[in-house]
Amino acid sequence: MSAPNTLPYWHVDAFADRPFAGNQAAVMPLDEWLPDEVLQAIGEENNFAETAFILPDASGETDFELRWFTPAMEIRLCGHATLASGHVALAHMPQFAERDLVTFRTRRAGNLEVRRAETGYELALPAIPTERSEWPEAVELLGAKPQEVWLNPDRYGIYLFESEEQVRALDPDLKGLGALGDDQFICTAPGSETDVVSRVFVPGGGVDEDSFTGSAHAALTHFWANRLGRDSFTAFQVSRRGGHAACRLDGERAWLGGPCVTVVEGSFYLAG
Repeated sequence: MSAPNTLPYWHVDAFADRPFAGNQAAVMPLDEWLPDEVLQAIGEENNFAETAFILPDASGETDFELRWFTPAMEIRLCGHATLASGHVALAHMPQFAERDLVTFRTRRAGNLEVRRAETGYELALPAIPTERSEWPEAVELLGAKPQEVWLNPDRYGIYLFESEEQVRALDPDLKGLGALGDDQFICTAPGSETDVVSRVFVPGGGVDEDSFTGSAHAALTHFWANRLGRDSFTAFQVSRRGGHAACRLDGERAWLGGPCVTVVEGSFYLAG
């Protein structure tokens, strides 16, 4: 397969109502899949938490196929780059101008949906359940002891702290956490201005601390909805850039609502 010389490129700040907030994603539509090593090289070149590649779904099952790459690896689920991909389709592609939703078929996370909403957009992800557990090696590396540890075997871990101040003050051993695998270390607590806050560390996946993590909120939505005794709540990821989401549990789906901002539109050159 010969790669094209240029690819369309959008840089989107997701779960943000202004530039330079939320989480950055590159969204790159393709006409056919490029070799995996090229997709990974593009992800490394972009150096965002994720680059999303979308391709018209020839099966007709959904609108697009969707894959996500960090600078280091392809991942199984990414929320913010899916929201960004939905934004690119609904805001910038003429064929979706009159549509209220766009659907994506993924390789490991099933079919996903982004639709227009009062908050900008809503993203449906599979709700990720966790169970009370222990992981003393990870707890030691976080630098502070959580009240509880909840784990999912698909590499999601929730570490519950008493206060927002404790979560903000965390200074984990990122190299040590990365050596444990490409797990998400999701540190959370009740919030002062939102219902909950979090910070998310994924050093084994090439992202030391994520700005806003949609997939982590698919786990947090299940966790906090059950803990709070209600289906919806507000969340803020207290990273340096920060990101807000309206979270809602609907059966086996976690709905995450938030806006997106297009920062750059242009061409990515594969050849000089």
